[in-house]
Amino acid sequence: MRGVVLYLLSEALIGTEPELAHIDLMMGDKEGPVGIAFANAMSQLSVGHTPLLAVIRPNLITKPATLIVPKVTVKNLQQAAQVFGPAQTAVAKAVADAVEEGLIPKNKAEDFVIIVGVFIHPEAKDYSKIYRYNYGATKLAIERAMQKFPSMDKVIYEKDRSIHPIMGFKITRLWDPPYLQVALDNPCLESTKKVLKELPKSDHLILEAGTPLIKRYGLDIIAKIREVRPDAFIVADLKTLDTGHLEARMAADLTADAVVISGLAPIPTIEKATKEARKTGIYTVVDMLNVQDPKVVLEQLSIKPDIVELHRAIDVESNGIKYAWGDIKEIKALSDKMLVAVAGGIRAENAGEALKSGADIIVVGRAITNAKDIEGAARRFLKLMKEEIDQFRVMTDF
Repeated sequence: MRGVVLYLLSEALIGTEPELAHIDLMMGDKEGPVGIAFANAMSQLSVGHTPLLAVIRPNLITKPATLIVPKVTVKNLQQAAQVFGPAQTAVAKAVADAVEEGLIPKNKAEDFVIIVGVFIHPEAKDYSKIYRYNYGATKLAIERAMQKFPSMDKVIYEKDRSIHPIMGFKITRLWDPPYLQVALDNPCLESTKKVLKELPKSDHLILEAGTPLIKRYGLDIIAKIREVRPDAFIVADLKTLDTGHLEARMAADLTADAVVISGLAPIPTIEKATKEARKTGIYTVVDMLNVQDPKVVLEQLSIKPDIVELHRAIDVESNGIKYAWGDIKEIKALSDKMLVAVAGGIRAENAGEALKSGADIIVVGRAITNAKDIEGAARRFLKLMKEEIDQFRVMTDF
């Protein structure tokens, strides 16, 4: 019976542009799938991406045998020299050092082959940096491959906490509650832009395109908000009552990060909206405005929303209608991943009470948007939140 065939994958990113190094690495047995890919790459050449064996010096290949595949099309002799010179040497040395240091078992050096995808920026010039960054990235990729890094637990933990630095913008995920959600309900674009410009930057700040604002400008208001706050987490408060899947898709297409469905909507509408939102990678918020018992609605759902909003309407605040904060613990018991937001008459003096009751998100409108000092008002709420999170960090550790 044939034994287990080694087939390892990894990558590593080191350095700064334009000499930044990004390595994609495959390592495995010569007789396995990596060996087949190795042989195919050597015999099936591609213009601008010609693979080459990694050599420490002319006439001395490294072991395990390593094939370098340029990931950026080589268009001239200068770029070819960077691949054949510092990048090739860096990869070859890193592989040999990995054997010497015991990362790769010495007795397996003849059994394994390695394929390394090498990125060289067209504007790279510094040969020393090209060498050092590619050496470090290759060495790190080998170490990660042998340790089968990352574990699935690491992937799940980091997926909402990190972002690729070259992406150019941030996708905020709600993994570190509590959050302050500012409801932009004033149906005036200029007033909304003023609020957006004065709000402080914070990883614990959510922006809500309120229902009146959307009714006046349509979902295109999301793009207007992004012009001022491109990295913001934006909630589209549609309060959908029908065609949940359609409106969830519309919100996602216009770059909203979450869509609000009314808790008064039929159960199939809420479920279809939630499923569609999951497909597109955005959150579903179920607004329990005027719902007698939110828990009853949630118990009927085969797929739970990401956020439940316990909402007291503006029009009943003067009638002495009480908050529903006492239900938070029971609602959270239905799903360990579901966040609970509270809205309606939230002030700085009662926000702490809402958080102590278990609220993950406090939704504030007029107390911030109508304040003379918008930034100061928002900061008073944010003081109740946690410290800032650097979601642009580059993780090179284990």
